[in-house]
Amino acid sequence: MKLSDRKKAILSAVVETYIQTGEPVGSKLLASRLGFKVSPATIRSDMAWLFDMGYLEQPHTSAGRVPSHLGYREYIDSLMRPAALTRAEKDEIDSLFNVKNPDPDKLLEDAAGALSDYTGCASVTSSITPKTVRIRRLELIHAAPRTVVILLIASNGVIRNKVLRVDFDVNDKILEFFDKFANSRLAGLSIEAISSSYINSVSTTLGEYARIFNPILAAIYELCKDISDGQYYLSGSVKLLEYDELSRLSRDMLQMLERRDSLQELFSPGSRDLRIIIGKENHSMELADASVVMTNYSVGGEPAGTVGLIGPVRIDYARLIPHLAYFARTLGDLLTDTLVGE
Repeated sequence: MKLSDRKKAILSAVVETYIQTGEPVGSKLLASRLGFKVSPATIRSDMAWLFDMGYLEQPHTSAGRVPSHLGYREYIDSLMRPAALTRAEKDEIDSLFNVKNPDPDKLLEDAAGALSDYTGCASVTSSITPKTVRIRRLELIHAAPRTVVILLIASNGVIRNKVLRVDFDVNDKILEFFDKFANSRLAGLSIEAISSSYINSVSTTLGEYARIFNPILAAIYELCKDISDGQYYLSGSVKLLEYDELSRLSRDMLQMLERRDSLQELFSPGSRDLRIIIGKENHSMELADASVVMTNYSVGGEPAGTVGLIGPVRIDYARLIPHLAYFARTLGDLLTDTLVGE
């Protein structure tokens, strides 16, 4: 049933008051907050209707009401009026990125920490690897008589390395041979093209050297897969313990958030720039009492990753959403200057 303007105003007032106070909201308090003249009795009647329709809930020990997940969804989708950022707020966010020529991975990791500190929520920054990213350079570095470091440099500025023990004595001749071989076969190819089958096909061209270099080729495949899968940085998860309403599932929630596959499923970029998952809308029961707010960011005009927040269902959506959007846009601009403007 469609909400009347008065019921919309009452629902908005309940949501915003509960977000501010964390306490069940009664009709007398609403009567003092609403911008039009209406009696507490009329408000009680409308709140009872909203309760019957599932927009409000009543805690057992209180005469007041709190928003249900359905009520939050109606508020976010139809009633919320996000607050425009002031110049001072934009400057404050800009100051979080006071860095020069940052390493992309370090920037994403630091951004997650800065966003968590700024909002008081847990935060996640993630990156995806565009299909256009290629291997720029491969190097094999002599670290010890039977230890090498494999260095992979991608065209988007991402650098990965892996220390590998080998069963042969490393010398300059072997390093020079592999340098020429690997860069002639792999440099310039897209990261996505480096599949296990392609690595196997490269191995067959090595002939008698295949046994020696197969472990190195396998390690290169792992480095490419790591880049292709993207990065996920979680920060401030312990802040969630500060919210009483999250205490019921806090241990399970923290354990879930520490798993890369969980973050990958939750924060994979979507078709919509802004996504909000409220409480039980989450597929993970560990987040049944939490909300996830996330937005995409772009680098050089291409989708590059996601920035997100995890907090209690009663987080201040109207305030945090524009802050998150500006944060993501600033992060994308900085990464564009760093990676595209090289």
